[in-house]
Amino acid sequence: MDTAASRRVPEVTDRGRDLWHMRRRSRAGRIAGMLKMILYLHIAGGSAALLSMFIPMVAPKGGRIHRRAGWVFVSGMAIVSITALALSAARYFYDPRPEAKAFALFLFYIAILTGNAVSVGVRVLRTKNRTGAHTHPWDIGLSTLLTLTSIAMAAYGIATSKVLFTAFSGLGLVTGVQGLYYWLRTPTDKMHWWFRHMSAMLGGCIAATTAFLVVNAPQAGLSRTSLIVWFTPAIIGTPATAIWTAYYKRKFSGSRRVMTGTSPAVAAEGPYTLSRT
Repeated sequence: MDTAASRRVPEVTDRGRDLWHMRRRSRAGRIAGMLKMILYLHIAGGSAALLSMFIPMVAPKGGRIHRRAGWVFVSGMAIVSITALALSAARYFYDPRPEAKAFALFLFYIAILTGNAVSVGVRVLRTKNRTGAHTHPWDIGLSTLLTLTSIAMAAYGIATSKVLFTAFSGLGLVTGVQGLYYWLRTPTDKMHWWFRHMSAMLGGCIAATTAFLVVNAPQAGLSRTSLIVWFTPAIIGTPATAIWTAYYKRKFSGSRRVMTGTSPAVAAEGPYTLSRT
């Protein structure tokens, strides 16, 4: 018998299902909107870093232009790293495709590698006068995190036969171990901070260039997982960094020879004047 009570039960059930689906769609819409905002912020940070990264290279070292452009670059890369962590986490948890989850883990690792570079570039300037080991939890923790995630990424790449993951993990492992070695040992060179700052910032430039090439790889008919795309900036940038480092070592060495016989005050300040020229 079709009674009013029996008709109300399905109506109530259907209404509950509708409300549940509406809440689910609303929640999904909020998440999608938030991720879109994070993506826009990520793009803005990357654009700022790319547009500013060449200025500190050519500007007088330690001058106002060098410092201001450097902070724009650091801020942009910091935004890139933080937003990349959020975007990779969202892809891992919300994208059901196995390949998407795998690449999310890789991007998470790349965000740590990039963030470590700009962090070191700034932090060495804060500790350039240290005369012993530096054990601040942030610096030691970040280098340790990079080392551990590099090992995990290498193991994951080997287990899943992903050459890109395995190959790129070596870069992070070397960087992480070098970071621990730098922080935990007593400096033997008065200009240790200069070379560490320069190599870290150039590492950040390599990361920014790599990201740009990866994003635009399809325009050149290449896959975004191509080893050529990922490793070309490092292949070019690493020797360039070594050459630049050797140049400044000769420059500092020459300044010390020239200052022989000068007053103690000038001799003490001499090498550091190069950072302002």
